[in-house]
Parts: sequence; C-alpha cells; structure tokens
Amino acid sequence: MTSSMNIVFMGTPEFAVPSLESLLKEGYNVVGVVTQPDRPQGRKKVLTPTPVKEAALKHGLPVLQPQRMRSPEAVEELAALKPDLIVTAAYGQILPKAVLDLPQYGCLNIHGSLLPKYRGGAPIQRSIINGEKETGITLMYMAEGLDTGDMIAKSVVPIEDEDTSGSVFEKLSVAGAKLLLEQLPLIIAGTADRIPQNHEESTYASNLSRDDERIVWTASSREIFNRVRGLVPFAGGFTMWNDEVFKVWAVANPSEVLASAASGQAPGTVLDLSERGIEVKTGDGSVLLTRVQPAGKKAMEATEFIRGGVMKKGTVLS
Repeated sequence: MTSSMNIVFMGTPEFAVPSLESLLKEGYNVVGVVTQPDRPQGRKKVLTPTPVKEAALKHGLPVLQPQRMRSPEAVEELAALKPDLIVTAAYGQILPKAVLDLPQYGCLNIHGSLLPKYRGGAPIQRSIINGEKETGITLMYMAEGLDTGDMIAKSVVPIEDEDTSGSVFEKLSVAGAKLLLEQLPLIIAGTADRIPQNHEESTYASNLSRDDERIVWTASSREIFNRVRGLVPFAGGFTMWNDEVFKVWAVANPSEVLASAASGQAPGTVLDLSERGIEVKTGDGSVLLTRVQPAGKKAMEATEFIRGGVMKKGTVLS
C-alpha cells in the first residue's frame, strides 16, 4: 500500500522536514510538496526557499508554492496530483474545504502541542513563555476550524529549564515524524483512533507580536527567564537602554542566581556588572543577563559587553 498511495506533503519550516524525510525513507509515494512562497531573508533581502522546498528539490519532488491555498487555481493544481492523503506540518495557511475534501484518507496535521491546549500558530513559544513543564505532538485529522479536528494520537515531550524554543522545536520535529510513521498504517487500514477534542478545554496560541518580545521588569524572575527562552533563537527579548533597543538573548536560570540585597531599587535597575553577567532587579528578586545585543552591534556574551564599560551600575532599563 505504501508505494501505490499518493501522498501530498504540505509544510514550510525546518520543523516539517523530518516528517517529509521519514515518509520518503519508508518508501511512501510522495507525489508532490506544497510550501509557502520564497521570501526575502537577511539584511540583503535575498529571496530564499523554505527548508521544506529545499528538502523536496533534493529528492526531485514537484513543488507548489501558491500565495493563497484558497484560490481556485491552487486547489486545481493540488487536485491534479490526485492525492489519496495529505499530510501537513506547520504549513502556515488554513486549508479550505475544497482541499480538505480532496483525499479519500483525509488530511492529517502534525501539531506542536497537546491539543486542545495551544491551538494556533505559536504553540511551542507560548508553552515555554507560560512556564509549561511539558508539551508534545498531536497527530490529528484536519477540519475547517483552526486545529479543531479529531485527534489520532499524542506524544508527550518534557520542557526542561535549559530548553529554548529552538531546542523544543527540534525535539518535537523528531517526535512528530516518529508519531506519523507509527500511525500511518492504522490510518490507511481505517483502524486509527478518532478522538473528538473537548473544545471547552481549548486555549489559543496566537503568533508572537513585537509586544511579546518586550521584557517587563516588574514581572517575576522566573517569568522573565521563561519569556526570553521562549523567544530564542527566533527573536530574543528586548528592553530599552539609552533610548535604544537592547536585546537579551540569554538569562541564567533564576533558581541558580543569588539575588542581591536590592530592597528599594526599582525593577529594571542594574544591580551588578560582573564576570557572571548583568544582574537586573525584577518584581521578586533579580535575573542575570548572560547574552545581550546593544543597538547596531552583534549579539555577544554579557561579560564581553561589560568589559566595554559603557553600562553603569544603577542604570535603569525601561
């Protein structure tokens, strides 16, 4: 069955690549790949293909890159591939009913959370920012709503204190590929579970905005720690220093930091500059910034920044 069944794979970022590679390695007949259009990247705005497109081309697969999957032309192009099954992983567009109805075995989605919690576009970042101790993959049938379809299976992945969004993305991409391969034979045989979600328990993980990247110093040390690692490596947190953006790329685990005796100091006050990093007052103690990026400079270790002598003790970050 694996060789004769037409599978179309839809995905965009690095997260989706292990699932595509696994399907090909196991001999499934992937007849085409759908991914987002190439986008300008970096300072020079070089038009860059998505990681999924790069993987697809490496294997000589046809690639479709519609601006809008809802357009009749895009649906027509997809239908021409005669998919028996569509597998999606972080594709980045909501599929219209015309697409959902195409394959006889339905459309599967590899979602980076334990549904019905964290539906939406940024489940991994939001789960870390919110201080969750675990996340996971939900393999599900797609429906017209956003991540509302029936669930097939889940795989739980712990979130450790040393994790960032980047490391959790990697763990989940591997877990997603594994879960897909485990469940595909059951899906094809028609014996896979189909568990409706409890919509009353659902939460929504909206895409991150610039405001989500702002460090609020009145928050607790643990909340600031979680926020920064939830933003790394994609954006990093930021605060204002000398009326310019001062980015924060790493914060030491607050459970390992000795808070200075800083009663009376306002949150955001720089308490100490040492070989450990930049200690800043928070709502309930202090945090140690260990990797930073001043405006117009590259990211650097806090110790390197401190050696420049431009930030003083008692400075208030806003």
